[in-house]
Amino acid sequence: MYVDEVLKKVNARDPDQPEFLQAVDEVFVSLADFIEENPQYQKANILERVAEPDRTFIFRVPWETDDGEVMVDRGIRVQFNNAIGPYKGGIRFHPSVDLSIVKFLGFEQIFKNALTTLPMGGAKGGSDFDPKGKSNAEVMRFCQSFMAELYKYIGPDVDVPAGDIGVGAREIGYMFGAYKRIRNEFTGVLTGKNRDWGGSHIRPEATGYGAVYFADEMLKTRGDSLDGKVCLISGSGNVAQYTAEKLIQLGAEPVTLSDSSGFIYDAEGVDEDKLAFVMELKNVRRGRIEEYAREFSSAKYTATDPTLDHNPMWAVEAACAFPSATQNEINGKDAEHMVKNGVFVISEGANMPTTPEGVEVFLEAKILYGPGKAANAGGVSVSGLEMSQNSLRLFWTRQEVDERLRGIMAAIHEQCMMYGYDEKSNYTNYVKGANVAGFKKVADAMLDQGLV
Repeated sequence: MYVDEVLKKVNARDPDQPEFLQAVDEVFVSLADFIEENPQYQKANILERVAEPDRTFIFRVPWETDDGEVMVDRGIRVQFNNAIGPYKGGIRFHPSVDLSIVKFLGFEQIFKNALTTLPMGGAKGGSDFDPKGKSNAEVMRFCQSFMAELYKYIGPDVDVPAGDIGVGAREIGYMFGAYKRIRNEFTGVLTGKNRDWGGSHIRPEATGYGAVYFADEMLKTRGDSLDGKVCLISGSGNVAQYTAEKLIQLGAEPVTLSDSSGFIYDAEGVDEDKLAFVMELKNVRRGRIEEYAREFSSAKYTATDPTLDHNPMWAVEAACAFPSATQNEINGKDAEHMVKNGVFVISEGANMPTTPEGVEVFLEAKILYGPGKAANAGGVSVSGLEMSQNSLRLFWTRQEVDERLRGIMAAIHEQCMMYGYDEKSNYTNYVKGANVAGFKKVADAMLDQGLV
């Protein structure tokens, strides 16, 4: 079978890249029937072509600490596919960043961007630099050094990076300033900028808001809504915070948040005042989520136990779950606990947060499962809207951007339904729907443009 042959080649070529291989396998397996029904893609060997990046850049990033110590980190940018538009994808600063992580994220970005209905290709980048514990001056020096190499490969019509884990408004500002000085031009080369100098309303909120909007669209198919639903959220950073904010606005009740040290369970729910505390704790003081439990007596804190083969947070009784931390945070046992304890809606705010075993559990249980490339596409969608505003030299209001975001998430859901709904079982496999819809758009563009 063609799909199996391509997977063997990809595995043989990149055996040391587990996250990338996992992402490719997840997409290609769900495409098998569609490829068999459309032999033009096999004839043009589209799968093997789309699994290999257009180009990969790996470079040294030297920088100096406040104490004068010279440090060296690694920078990576993978430009995966630009069949439907300029490369687009975030930059991640985290010690875990390596080529496998960046390629997995870039590969996912191809199809996620295609689903948004906006003209954007797929890319990703980052560094193993850790901004935690660094002074503003140290972060600035690193960002300037990083951009001193990255600028050669990006541009508003070539590749437009954004933020990701470890890269927020501060880091985007430093990188934009460096690019502007090197190139002597003010262009929309990065998204996630401050609104005063080219950014967009709703960009910080977009991924979290989008995940909630997607969950709402899934619930509508069953004549239901988020109102009154108890919700689990992992993470406590940008995505988790704005997921909680939008859930509260829609009448739902978030009860968990987490970080690498552990999680809190608040039986009374996270309300607006408690969320404001979390935002100040994480965004200003950069503290640990454990402090939430010290502040609010209704909350219980559970420290991370690396000896466990599951995460107790996912065993909390709830109706909805929004994994918003990192890849592979939900394994098969976690998924079983979630289904057993009443979770029937999952909208992934993180990239590939569920292992293949977990995904299988969700699909077999026929719950409403929104995979990351569909459910968390709100972030890159508003990045695309920021690109449009920069190109037009316009600035849309918060309401305008939010309405466009909600419309995009509804359109993504519609595409998933188009290719993932099975009339016989009356069930929508959103994994298959998202993969087929995103792939078809990219593959057809590749066919149109010839062998390049």
